[in-house]
Amino acid sequence: MRNALIKLETADPANDFRRLERAFFEREAVELSRALLGTIMIRRFNGISRRARIVEVEAYLGPHDLASHSSKGRTKRTEVMFGPPGKAYVYFVYGMHWMFNVVCGTEGQAQAVLVRSGQPLDDWDVILTGPARFARGFEIARAENGLDLSGEDIVFYADPTYRTKIAKSKRIGVDYAGNWKHRLLRFIDARSPVASKLRF
Repeated sequence: MRNALIKLETADPANDFRRLERAFFEREAVELSRALLGTIMIRRFNGISRRARIVEVEAYLGPHDLASHSSKGRTKRTEVMFGPPGKAYVYFVYGMHWMFNVVCGTEGQAQAVLVRSGQPLDDWDVILTGPARFARGFEIARAENGLDLSGEDIVFYADPTYRTKIAKSKRIGVDYAGNWKHRLLRFIDARSPVASKLRF
């Protein structure tokens, strides 16, 4: 597995795996949600690299989306969402969990995609189902809020050899959002073996 990891992290024209730069995130949240499924996220911390395939995400469409934090306006908490795409938006919920989001769209739109679940790779023994477990497994917390995802600490790669099978459902935990709670803005890669552990 070490050689495969080295190949994946080597950005050269002969490499099938393509690193996703800032321009990849400059798209609407629904489009990015679909595009993120099946990609591979690499997190470098404590001198090691961990990888997982993205399996489950949710789209948040900006201030008009009542389920989005940006519907409350531009605040200290949501400032990152209103900034440029390709940044990490990390927030704390229920006094115990961190959540990892990818800011997308164009600057000022305040759109984001919540990464809910991943499939661990390289025999990494961890549970990444659910956004709290995903962030905990990758050791993502307050320090990563605002992190540039075109940097080195957290990066995404496209895997052209992999084909997703996308299922849609309502978002989870947004009953407060009026009619927005009924929108099918949660996307799951039904082809992943992890999908059987998720509720559709």
